[in-house]
Amino acid sequence: MSAEIVVVPHTHWDREWYEPFQRFRLRLVALLDEVLDTMEREPGYHFTLDGQLACVDDYLEVRPEHRDRIAALVRSGRLAIGPWQILLDEFLCSGENIVRNLALGMDRSEKLGAAMPVGYLPDMFGHAAQMPQILKLAGLEHACVYRGVPSSVVTDAFAWVAPDGTAVRAQYLPAGGYGNGAHLFELPGEVAPRAARFVETMRAWHGPDGPLLAMYGTDHSAPVQGLPGMVASVDARMDTLSGYIGRFSPETAGLPRVEGELRSHARANILPGVISVRAHLKQLMGRAERMVERYAEPLAALWGREWPGRFLDMAWGRLIDAGGHDSITGCGVDETAQQVAARIAEAEHLGQAVRDMVTARLAAAVPAGGVLVVNPTPATRRGVVFLDVAGLDPLVDGTGSRVPLQPLEYAPTLLLDEEMDPAVALTFIHGTELYGRHITGWSVDGPVLTFSVARESSAAFDVAELRDHLAGVTRVRILAETRRTVAALVETPPLGHTSVRPSASASLPSSMAGIGPVRLEGQTINNGLVRVELDDDGTFTLTGADGTTISGAGRIVDGGDVGDTYNHAPPAGDVLVSRPESVEVETVWSGPLVAAFDVRRIYRWAAARAERDEVVSFADDAGRTEEIVVDTRVELRAGEPFVRLHVEFDNRCDDHRVRLHVPLPSAAASSFAEGQFAVVERGLTSEAGCGETPLPTFPASSWVAAGGVAALLEHVTEYELVEEGSELALTLLRSVGYLSRNRNALRPEPAGPQLPTPAAQSRGTRSVRLALMPCGDSWAGVPAAAEVFRHDLLAVPGTGERALGLPAAASGLSVSGDGVVMTSLRLRDGWKELRVVALSDTGTDAVVAGDFTAARTADLRGRPGDELPVADGSLRLPLRAWEIATIQLR
Repeated sequence: MSAEIVVVPHTHWDREWYEPFQRFRLRLVALLDEVLDTMEREPGYHFTLDGQLACVDDYLEVRPEHRDRIAALVRSGRLAIGPWQILLDEFLCSGENIVRNLALGMDRSEKLGAAMPVGYLPDMFGHAAQMPQILKLAGLEHACVYRGVPSSVVTDAFAWVAPDGTAVRAQYLPAGGYGNGAHLFELPGEVAPRAARFVETMRAWHGPDGPLLAMYGTDHSAPVQGLPGMVASVDARMDTLSGYIGRFSPETAGLPRVEGELRSHARANILPGVISVRAHLKQLMGRAERMVERYAEPLAALWGREWPGRFLDMAWGRLIDAGGHDSITGCGVDETAQQVAARIAEAEHLGQAVRDMVTARLAAAVPAGGVLVVNPTPATRRGVVFLDVAGLDPLVDGTGSRVPLQPLEYAPTLLLDEEMDPAVALTFIHGTELYGRHITGWSVDGPVLTFSVARESSAAFDVAELRDHLAGVTRVRILAETRRTVAALVETPPLGHTSVRPSASASLPSSMAGIGPVRLEGQTINNGLVRVELDDDGTFTLTGADGTTISGAGRIVDGGDVGDTYNHAPPAGDVLVSRPESVEVETVWSGPLVAAFDVRRIYRWAAARAERDEVVSFADDAGRTEEIVVDTRVELRAGEPFVRLHVEFDNRCDDHRVRLHVPLPSAAASSFAEGQFAVVERGLTSEAGCGETPLPTFPASSWVAAGGVAALLEHVTEYELVEEGSELALTLLRSVGYLSRNRNALRPEPAGPQLPTPAAQSRGTRSVRLALMPCGDSWAGVPAAAEVFRHDLLAVPGTGERALGLPAAASGLSVSGDGVVMTSLRLRDGWKELRVVALSDTGTDAVVAGDFTAARTADLRGRPGDELPVADGSLRLPLRAWEIATIQLR
């Protein structure tokens, strides 16, 4: 045959999907047993192990004695492993999660011989804009992609360019993706004609000269006996993916350029419904990533003693495992989703444990009755924090100045008042503990025994002495100290801490110092930055300081969804429900630090949608509706340019989608969404071409902005600009009953087996927190607001001696600069390792200040680079637009 074909045997191993992990692992072990035996028996055999080291880990946990066999094949260049730890979903993990995944996979692959030097991304449902820069900063100059490539690409290689201008050579897998050669050797008698047709097809993509890539494998596929002979029979050769791609120069000059994210539907389905299905998984992941990235690691690096590296490694291991492209996506069976949720929960628990260990040490220097306040962001914060304190005295800080506060709630003080045998009451006591508090004193007045209890106590208690006074007692009372929940306006240093305590002798009056109070009048709340006015239908009008006005915000819209975990599909004749049957409003708080309304709206939603003869239609039986109560807390805090929303309802319906709509101040032709170290601009449509209907629904990680308003988000959320760009719709819930439908109205072919997924209906309580911010013509101020919204100040009760004074406020590390955002801070080999990104279309400077005398750059794997000048504990690092930078400090 005149053209050379390079056959790359491989398997695409979905670690968990339509079966849970352990069931698939049984098959993996059998497959790799066969791979190793085949490769040792047939020296010409090469194999690429799907770009993820997790396959090796899962195998060696069962077959640890085969580690040397794998290492020998890797060192020989015939078995390619890594570079990823796991093949992730790029839009449902944080940027830092992507970095840790890649670094872990490369480091551990190298211990077995080598990591495949190709950013292999074969089956992700689209690709993040900054992936070229991430790969290049980890030392990889080639990528290999399938889904999301636009129709403008007409060759099998292109220059993929990140927002900062970094480019990598991307090997495109046309005409069948990672299985484009899977059919070649199915029938021995058909090998030659099939190879000829393959060459004809691929020459149109590759050009007249050079070898053609045939990816021989598919999902969970095993090697074929005698493959080297069949390959040789058509004048082809066998290699690994890195062996094929490594023959090409990484230079991208002359290649077609594709900039930013790859989310086109032109060449392959990108299955965008995975962004919104099983929303609780996305919520868990967002919360756990923040706990580890922004609380546990930075606090341990700055304020801990011994670095809890093993605990943090375990947390990251679970987050990375949960990020698989059939895991966090929620497009597997219910058992898979349960395992993913458990892993994420463990990661959060590990992060909480590290956070609490560090803050407990700091709280020991704060007297009992006081409160430690910790700032998880790298800028000075003067914000509202909620505290639980004893008594009615004002709060003071370490200088003795009074802290502005607002009482919110008083705890009950009468915990027990019952006729009972006092001997029974004594069984309630454990040491000094009684009813979750500690005994501070007791008294007997006739037939009544009264205990006084408090959160903390140093008083001695002798139960034997009490027994001598119980004669005639028939009633027992437990009285708790007065405690209240207050909102306090506290200033906290960057990544640092301060403390406050109740005191009757505050030396100075409290001051808001330039922060306007929150005022409530009727159904309007106003803090000078944002004005919120409730409307009769439960929506509200939001007005910014510049006059930007959003009317009718917060409308809830329910509609049918008879799609599956991969793709939304509205039923024929769908009926949207957006008007509540009744609305109730209750004032919760009225200022001056925080004001809030509770809005209760009652709807009638269809209980289910019906299918008849594979044609899906809206259930028109009036009896098949459910009364659904949607509660929304609308909250405004002093000094914040956004209104906080907490939406909650009990989902008792199937096959539907619930969205929150925000009319835009002005119609938008595009949106701007943050995620994975970038802000991506997207239009009102998506490119079509492959098969699925290209719905313009997109992911946003921490915020999305359009038409003068920004939505601040706690976790990855699906959004869409609807009504010709005049409204922003945020998906709160998407309920479906099948992994994939054989017939989905918006996708012509199945995306997987048609298996029931009753848990994907997401019945039960759905609770979502977000915020809305008028932002005018620019999103420049949104990242800083999102930092505040997503990272609450921490309040930790003091545990030191009451006689202690409050410790001085202490600063950890400050990071500043136009558009500069901190994404990570941890300890590595004795250095504090800081990662930042410039979310800016223009170059900027990152200014870092703290307790350090030496600094250097590093790559994403922590390998040191150039020394940086430090003056008086401060450095200034110039950054390109959209540059990701890693800095090590000591």
